[in-house]
Amino acid sequence: MNLPNKLTVLRIFMIPLFIVIAVAPLDFGTLSVGGTDLPVTQLVAAIIFAIASITDWLDGYLARKHNLVTNFGKFADPLADKMLVMTAFIVLVGQGRAASWIIAIIVCRELAVTGLRLLLVEDGEVMAAAWPGKVKTATQMIAIILLLINNVPFAAINFPLAQIMLYICLIFTIYSGVDYFIKNKHVFKDSM
Repeated sequence: MNLPNKLTVLRIFMIPLFIVIAVAPLDFGTLSVGGTDLPVTQLVAAIIFAIASITDWLDGYLARKHNLVTNFGKFADPLADKMLVMTAFIVLVGQGRAASWIIAIIVCRELAVTGLRLLLVEDGEVMAAAWPGKVKTATQMIAIILLLINNVPFAAINFPLAQIMLYICLIFTIYSGVDYFIKNKHVFKDSM
């Protein structure tokens, strides 16, 4: 197994660790950051998520740079990404930090685009990530980290950056989903 694939597998194994840290009733105290108390477990969960997110970028970069693209990577990398992000969003909904309707839209878009990718693969096509999808991914990761750490340090100045990033993420989620379907509508030509 090459290094990019090992990073993908590592990301998958980080998901249960993230869940345990994020939702288990552990109490390791709090840190005071800018006048706001932050539970240590939330900070650790955010760090785990951030490291896993970095492996998402790193495995793709290494695979392309060193020509290490494999069928396993093509399958597992996007699956690991979706599992990580959807898990984090579901945890945030469960903790009351993210609105369920926003997360429902994000999850539905992810499933719809994954289905579209499968249809394209059947036709021998590959749908590369476009810039709106990349912005969507970046804003998702930033929003999740900020929500996990209770918007610290922006909470001290009453600036809701975490919620703003979540709404920006929602906008790019919808925009990129529509963009992918418009650009690939030909895949549905025989069924209409």
